[in-house]
Amino acid sequence: MTTHVIHFTAPINSNTCGQLIDCCTRSLQQGASEIVLKIATMGGECSYGFSLYNFLISLPIPVTTHNLGTVESMGNIIFLAGSRRTACEYSKFLFHPFHWNLNGSVDHARMAEYAMSLDYDMHLYRAIVEERTRGAAQPLDILGCLTASPRIVNAEEALAAGLIDEVDCLTADASAVQCAIHS
Repeated sequence: MTTHVIHFTAPINSNTCGQLIDCCTRSLQQGASEIVLKIATMGGECSYGFSLYNFLISLPIPVTTHNLGTVESMGNIIFLAGSRRTACEYSKFLFHPFHWNLNGSVDHARMAEYAMSLDYDMHLYRAIVEERTRGAAQPLDILGCLTASPRIVNAEEALAAGLIDEVDCLTADASAVQCAIHS
């Protein structure tokens, strides 16, 4: 059994999305039997977060995700792709409303498109969180977090909310193949 550990300490964008897909693909080609994705991210772009979620759940080997210290915003979606999910004792998860930076001028049609896209992304985000935490002892009010009331969840609360399976520092075996993605 060969474990490959990927350290993702970066924002979620086009560049880091490609790097993570590349690391996972190389792990598969090298015969990995499991990928451990250790994450520390402040989040990033919705489109790449959803793409990485779909990519990670499609892998033919188990993926364990681990919160190294902070997983925020779209990072939560990538984190929830893990078939097993853990977090360090002194870690946090941040859920908050979506926001976009608009550069330049926009017309009415473009503004309507942006609003429609934000609503759709919120629906996808909510659906993934609810699906992956189904049966939790204390479910998150994810819609409230995404529309009005940001929330920080510590490791113990994450356990009760079904975000993680265990609080664990997840020490890596020295023989594990390792890869790092950073900005």
